[in-house]
Amino acid sequence: MDFTFVSQSHNETIQMGKVLGGVLQPGCVIGLEGDLGAGKTCFIKGLAHGCTGVPESDVTSPTFAIMHEYVGAVPFYHFDAYRLAGPDDLETIGFDEYLEGDGVAVIEWADRIRDALPGEYLSIVVEACDEEQRSFTCTAKGSRYVDIMRQFQHALEGTV
Repeated sequence: MDFTFVSQSHNETIQMGKVLGGVLQPGCVIGLEGDLGAGKTCFIKGLAHGCTGVPESDVTSPTFAIMHEYVGAVPFYHFDAYRLAGPDDLETIGFDEYLEGDGVAVIEWADRIRDALPGEYLSIVVEACDEEQRSFTCTAKGSRYVDIMRQFQHALEGTV
């Protein structure tokens, strides 16, 4: 199942992330793809807030640290695979344990470590349409994520 939505501004991108974060459950894995500056981290600021209650201002890209953990209603693991050579680079940080844990794992540049991702997850491709507008194409990989996408769509309808 695929679902595409468009954000018209930075603030709307954060708001849409909050909406999705509000329907995520422990054990969810989200993989984001998109060019530099596409809006992945901006969206994740909203995801983290919606999922854990952590202020958006506290969420930063873990490009040099590989992973930031935010503690709130559920643990939120924010990975950045930009500087990784491949999935083998994740072994030293116990990547699999984070994916199998009781938190939500979100991976920027997921296409760089696709072989390390579980069989089921939510894939989101972010594209910059212009300076402000962003397109988000979500693909559910597994029945659990079809249900989450339906909940997300329904929640988005309530915010329009």
